Amino acid sequence: MAVRTAGEAQEARATAKYIRISPTKARQVVDLIRGRHVDDARRVLRFSTRAASTPIAKVLESAVANAEHNRELPADELIVVRTWVDEGSTLRRFRPRALGRATRVRKRTCHISVVVGRVEGAVRPAVEAASLETSRRRTRRGRGRQDEGNE
Repeated sequence: MAVRTAGEAQEARATAKYIRISPTKARQVVDLIRGRHVDDARRVLRFSTRAASTPIAKVLESAVANAEHNRELPADELIVVRTWVDEGSTLRRFRPRALGRATRVRKRTCHISVVVGRVEGAVRPAVEAASLETSRRRTRRGRGRQDEGNE
């Protein structure tokens, strides 16, 4: 989902490096919040059962704080514009195995980056329009079931 922001000055970034979580597992959580409003992203991360949601939530809060303090952007108009997870260095450890052998254990790290920004135009009307559209769909489905039952 491509989101147009009002320019480079309308964005703020935060990065956390060398987080002891596998990049693939962190990417699964990051995919949940990409393109969402900041309040929705916070809610998704709060109720996620994944271990990666805690450090990602911290990076999101840091990006919002950077937007408020450094760029003077209002927090209620911010969305998660871009977010990505890069692979960090790998800690190599050894586990003893049978017959005197050893197996390598790779403890992976990742770098989490979040960019929040302000959308061109109004954010709240877009969010309200989307929620109104879903409520209309539910109403149409509900009416169809009620009409079938009355016949």
